[in-house]
Amino acid sequence: MKKTVYMEEMDAFTYRDKLKKDAVVFVPVGALEQHGSHMAMCVDASLTKAMAGATAEALVEEGVLEGIVSAPINYGYRSQQRSGGGFHLSGTTSLSGQTLIMLARDIVYNIIVHGARKIVFMNGHYENYQFIFEGAELALEKARANGIDDVKIQLLSYWDFVDDQTIAQLYPDGFTGWDLEHAGVMETSLMLLFYPDLVDMDAIDGELYTGLPAELPNYDVLPIIAEYTPPSGCLSHPGASSREKGVILRDVAVKNMVEAIKREFA
Repeated sequence: MKKTVYMEEMDAFTYRDKLKKDAVVFVPVGALEQHGSHMAMCVDASLTKAMAGATAEALVEEGVLEGIVSAPINYGYRSQQRSGGGFHLSGTTSLSGQTLIMLARDIVYNIIVHGARKIVFMNGHYENYQFIFEGAELALEKARANGIDDVKIQLLSYWDFVDDQTIAQLYPDGFTGWDLEHAGVMETSLMLLFYPDLVDMDAIDGELYTGLPAELPNYDVLPIIAEYTPPSGCLSHPGASSREKGVILRDVAVKNMVEAIKREFA
């Protein structure tokens, strides 16, 4: 059987042995969400799993910490119009906040029972963060109630580890912010790196990809007003994306995430 950092590809005995070495366990959390006509809908979960894998492998290569990546949570909280186009768009299949909280709690508690004491929630869907935070806290409370009080959980979103210098390099015409990067240069470039067969740059239709970056009100309204979302479902234009930019984004984010994880766990 091949060597891997991915829990779902391991046999149970290898997994058990890695936990005995005090491995950091990553829990990727994504979403099933439309990403325009040029990318598959699995972007958030697939990229987060790949970034968690690259980070776990970097930890192992440094010889400081063992790393395991659990199977990802493939669904996320309702896509918001100002950061994901909105949950009204076809294909976007969302969870309620309560469901995501309970998923996060139950998955992490099971991992704790297996023996994990160092856990990293890696988020890949902007809207998830507070719900996985709550799930993590509830898992810790349950663990403490059962006599386990030595668990530490770190929560992060991988894009927050792209530094200002890299942003200036990759967005020379100005950066609109991570909330409007939905299906834009960052995600498209990383997909071109990790999953090029799930990207079709020729499907970026000039008539469809208009009104980008999106100009949205600084408030939310329900029911959703569909006309506020650009017709492509994207919030910024992906045309300047490239595999080379994906390499830069991966390398910078992984390097900085490794440092953050070592700071808390090494």
